[in-house]
Amino acid sequence: MTTSLSVASSMWRVWGLEATVVVTKPEAIPSARSIIDERLLEIELACSRFRDDSEIRALEKSTGLPVEVSSTLARLIQTALDGAECTDGAVDPTIGAALVALGYDRDFAQIEGRDVPIKTSFVSTPQWTSVKLDGQKVTVPPGVQLDLGATAKALAADECAQAVSMSLDCGVLVCLGGDIATAGPAPDGGWIVLVQDGDDAPADTVAIPGGTAIATSSTRKRRWSQNGRHVHHIVDPRSGTSVDAAWQTVTVGADSCVSANLASTACIVRGFEGARDLMNTGLPVRLVDRAGEIRLLNGWPTEDAVATGRREP
Repeated sequence: MTTSLSVASSMWRVWGLEATVVVTKPEAIPSARSIIDERLLEIELACSRFRDDSEIRALEKSTGLPVEVSSTLARLIQTALDGAECTDGAVDPTIGAALVALGYDRDFAQIEGRDVPIKTSFVSTPQWTSVKLDGQKVTVPPGVQLDLGATAKALAADECAQAVSMSLDCGVLVCLGGDIATAGPAPDGGWIVLVQDGDDAPADTVAIPGGTAIATSSTRKRRWSQNGRHVHHIVDPRSGTSVDAAWQTVTVGADSCVSANLASTACIVRGFEGARDLMNTGLPVRLVDRAGEIRLLNGWPTEDAVATGRREP
């Protein structure tokens, strides 16, 4: 027997993106917001490239010497390094200098819609293996700048969902931009999610069960111009420039938002090869190509089906 659960939601802006929390106990919304805001601030102070007082900015001045960092930053770096390993370097946390060279050296709101001049030349070589993490001691080679954006936002969604569900004993959905994580019991029929990358993009509505996640990686958002050419925030570590993407949007369902985000971002970086890789994972995938045509892999659901990275035995 299932029990119908009422829900309540709250939306706000954080990290230059839209955040949403939905809970199955309407009275829990204020407490849920408080828990999430506290966790997001903790992560921001650890790894924001745009705060002079963040720990990750201090690492840039370490001149290659080991630095003792907080457990939060150590966890974020470990997640990023694990992600780089499992994607064979397609999602590389050492692309910070490449993003700076592209002009993404400040909060996105300050460069959106503007033409950003080239500040420096940049030649990229894969360097994630040069970052060493021993407990809470981190060693970053001179000149290497970390950018944990690809995994930190997804991990934040996972951790916020778990923290809210455990603290408030309720079902919860947390959405940070295109990263959606759930925990605890879902409402009847699952969590209803609209998958759409902008008002003019093709849309799907899917239902996901509690304890699963969806992540969308896109070249349509976080775009700006540099000397008259369009660039975006997803960098190919092999070239140090914005990916010349076969897919404008990739959405993946998985058991965690980190796993989903790694899969979707790696697919954007690898293009058609990335789509072939995803076919082997069994994860449900929705791809939108340059022309706006949708391709579905591994049983991506129709409107009346359920998206999940889990397979029935």
